[in-house]
Amino acid sequence: MKKEDCIFCKIAGGEIPSKTLYEDDRFRVILDLGPAARGHALILPKEHAENLYELPEETAAAVMVLAKRMAAVMRDRLNCDGLNLIQNNGEAAGQTVAHFHMHVIPRYKEDNQKIGWVPRETPPEELEAVKEQISFTKTEV
Repeated sequence: MKKEDCIFCKIAGGEIPSKTLYEDDRFRVILDLGPAARGHALILPKEHAENLYELPEETAAAVMVLAKRMAAVMRDRLNCDGLNLIQNNGEAAGQTVAHFHMHVIPRYKEDNQKIGWVPRETPPEELEAVKEQISFTKTEV
């Protein structure tokens, strides 16, 4: 299902022009208009899901398969030195468009991008408490 006021639904559906790298019946992969590095692409499902929490499991699995294929193409054709897969959920995590999408970002040794976080020291008891709080079994989800 598409959402009428969603710009990524319109791009994925071909209503808005894009620099399309790949398309099939479920996805459109486009170049990002504000790239972090040369070749930065977005994988857009054609069916609307606001974020990972709403994304059907079958689509989530297919996104990873497509990301793996895009990564190989980028490595071989762009000669990149590495690659980031980034997927943000919610404003606090940096999501700016409320349509699930995955960034596939080729990385180059001299691209001067900093994608990551500052590691923090965590006491063992806090790690144990968090482990207890979010551990689950296959039957719970």
